[in-house]
Amino acid sequence: MQKKWIWITGASSGIGEAMFKAYANLGHNIIISARSINKLNELKGQQKWPENIHVVALDLRTSHSIDQACEEVKKLTPVIDILINNGGISQRDLAIHSSLSTDRAIMEVNFFGTVHLTKNLLPAMLQRKSGHIVVISSLVGKFGTPYRSTYSASKHALHGFFDSLRAELTQDKIDVTIICPGFVNTQISVNALTGDGKKLGQMDQAQARAMSPDDFAKKALRAIELKKLEVYIGGKEILGVYIKRLMPNLFAKMVARARVR
Repeated sequence: MQKKWIWITGASSGIGEAMFKAYANLGHNIIISARSINKLNELKGQQKWPENIHVVALDLRTSHSIDQACEEVKKLTPVIDILINNGGISQRDLAIHSSLSTDRAIMEVNFFGTVHLTKNLLPAMLQRKSGHIVVISSLVGKFGTPYRSTYSASKHALHGFFDSLRAELTQDKIDVTIICPGFVNTQISVNALTGDGKKLGQMDQAQARAMSPDDFAKKALRAIELKKLEVYIGGKEILGVYIKRLMPNLFAKMVARARVR
């Protein structure tokens, strides 16, 4: 196995934590980032090869934090083989009840923070003519549902940006993979923002019954290994992508009745 340098954002819980552990078990050099440094250090200490794990603080809400994290990473390694843009925040409220400040906060983290971090690493990848950029989007990056308006918009924006970036980087041998999770049993709904910017503080029923983060991570790592362009990981909710594409009128009626909270 070729040992790689992998940077995972949003690694302190859920999907990011599961992907980190899966890669750590393979012996790769891994940089894990999030706002919760104490949790990251705790996770590092639990791994078989903690010397391969590097904790770097990162707050995707602020440009200063992103630039600072990138400078710290450059001191660790000149090469990032795989960047996994996983950090993000969800939403649980009607559009009419969501303040513009909440809308902007979601876009700042999910879209602008992700783009900012990626652009910081791009020059080195272009110089090496090598690299793999992974974006953890969502099925609602392919269609919108109630209570997710700005979250869905932020994920749609990621698809537009990274699909375009992939086309621009094809000749430079840099891969871009977009992974769209459906329901995964994480704290995403607990930490999701309501209209006034406060956390929801409770688990969605669909989230509670969903696949485990570890099962998701196995599928995600396989998709990355195969350098898939785009992949959907989840349960029957994945069918929504195809129903919207083939029968948009039917899908509109279905999603309006869907219990998504």
